[in-house]
Amino acid sequence: MKILDWYILKRYLFTFTMLLLLFIPIMITVHLAEKIGKILENEVPFSEVMVYLLDFTVYFSYLLFPLFLFISVIWFTSKLANNTEVIAFLSSGVSFTRFLRPYIIGASVVAIFSIILGLFLAPKASEGFNDFSYKYLKKGRKAVDNTDVFRQINDQEIIYVSNFNIGNNVGNNFTLEHFEGNKLKYKITASSIRYIPKDTIYRLKNYVKRDIGEHEDGLEILKVKDTLFSFNVKDLTPPIYAAEVLMYDDLKRFIKEEEARGSSNVGRFKLVLYRKWSLPVSVFILTIIAVAVSSQKRRGGMGVNLAIGICIAMIFVFFDKIFGVMAEQSDFNPIVAVWFPNILFGILAAYMLYNAKR
Repeated sequence: MKILDWYILKRYLFTFTMLLLLFIPIMITVHLAEKIGKILENEVPFSEVMVYLLDFTVYFSYLLFPLFLFISVIWFTSKLANNTEVIAFLSSGVSFTRFLRPYIIGASVVAIFSIILGLFLAPKASEGFNDFSYKYLKKGRKAVDNTDVFRQINDQEIIYVSNFNIGNNVGNNFTLEHFEGNKLKYKITASSIRYIPKDTIYRLKNYVKRDIGEHEDGLEILKVKDTLFSFNVKDLTPPIYAAEVLMYDDLKRFIKEEEARGSSNVGRFKLVLYRKWSLPVSVFILTIIAVAVSSQKRRGGMGVNLAIGICIAMIFVFFDKIFGVMAEQSDFNPIVAVWFPNILFGILAAYMLYNAKR
């Protein structure tokens, strides 16, 4: 049986690798053809373009890992079935579960590589990809959450800014409330706030500070007020893709800080965290489904198996995207959004495996 295991395992890894190598140039060519106009218009240096394409390759290869794997397993297993090799294996007394073992070993290798990629390589590639995109390709689109900024800066202070322009470091309709325990001690309001990097101070216009007293309030009103605060501009307006560029431990700390600050993007950030583990699991699920679909010799040949497989893959992507958007745009639980497609298709994989054994 070791010969059978090595035979299938080598075909599994070889087909998956070759599919990646074939699709990567196609992905780069299509993407470059779409973006070449803006790249030439912005006179982007050639070296930056090459680094961007490398980051693009790692970024999207990581996201599409399970689908590439799914198609490659269907492809080479269908060839085995059409050559009646699967029938020969099973007729020799090998159970279907035993036949599946080298596939699971191959899926384990790919899943481990996916974890390494997600934890260490993909964050760096995501940073380069998104930085380049917002700098040259998405001009006019905001890369930060800078509208209706409402955050808890620490245990005692909450701030609000109606909008903040990171280009000139100016925000409008600024409010800061300072609490001690459950009591409001003072409140600062200003029509605008500007950060001055040279002096590391904030300049407030139409400054009003109200100190809340036991019997009467104190009031300080100034046209312009220069002061220091315990927050900085990056804390106020982190990039929308901030979670994607952080290593795992840094990402967990970042999410805790954003939850404390009341960020509206916490759902998006948690999706990134949970997908680092759901993606490797989907490798096993899709491998089992692919084997169950393609191990039967059909009248239409390999084309029928590929058609069925691609339909299943598209449905998987649909569920993954629709639940991801729900978690980003609403209060839908990010854990449910990430794991529901895996649970649903895990049940499908168990059902198809049961029928394949029969």
